[in-house]
Amino acid sequence: MLRTLFSTTILVTGLALTSPATAQDTPSPETVMATVGGTDITLGHMLAVRAALPEQFDQTPPDALFSGVLEQLIQQELLVQAHDGEVSRAAALRLENERRAVLAADVAEGVVNADMTEERLQAAYDAQYAGQEDQTEYKAAHILVETEEEAQKLVAELEGGANFAALAQEHSTGPSGPSGGDLGWFGDGVMVPEFFAAVAALEVGDVSAPLQTQFGWHVIQLNETRVKERPTLDAVREDLANTLRRDAFNAFMTEREAATEIVRSDSSAMDPAVINQTDLLEN
Repeated sequence: MLRTLFSTTILVTGLALTSPATAQDTPSPETVMATVGGTDITLGHMLAVRAALPEQFDQTPPDALFSGVLEQLIQQELLVQAHDGEVSRAAALRLENERRAVLAADVAEGVVNADMTEERLQAAYDAQYAGQEDQTEYKAAHILVETEEEAQKLVAELEGGANFAALAQEHSTGPSGPSGGDLGWFGDGVMVPEFFAAVAALEVGDVSAPLQTQFGWHVIQLNETRVKERPTLDAVREDLANTLRRDAFNAFMTEREAATEIVRSDSSAMDPAVINQTDLLEN
């Protein structure tokens, strides 16, 4: 509801409004931007609204965003002051949930970003990548058939000049058959060991002898190789930071749950569809 109101304000009136003339050269969260019936609306209130907006508002011109947020807060305060003092059950529960969500997010933010230093990121990088050597990756194709005899026949046809992709499309029983047997790029650990060993032993352009795996008989062609270098810290910085944040959050929650008595009611007899019966709030 509030976000819808804000969006409407931006779209309908935001561009027509201008920033208040009372803005100071050195604004602070305590800077009063409007007073409604004796209640101050500060720059801090506005910034809190802005921080919670979705990314799509990053493209909104600052003057429209500024005025739109201020007008939203003014309208909300006018509505609050028109409230008769009686809060409905649904509104009271939403207020409780909103308070819980805001405070929980504030604590979680502190937990996941605590001690997020360059030293910690470097240590996480070293632990994961320091000993990692550059890895050779292979681009290969294969033809999968049921018997060794079929595979031998395909090798003979290839030695006679047949097109590998065409044979794969005609004979391969594997899922890559329709695409000419193309397996794309892969490194060690992706394919079954005997298949990878056979690929790694080939020179670019070579075709293997028939190879048996648990899937059947393969004829393999190596098309290209490349060296996958160890990533730099900057390349994986965000991934490492997210991992550290997730680990910190999980550890904190495990500690909190262990130290807190949690009693869950037996809901086995309750129909889960009750979660959709929001009309119960009106009773």
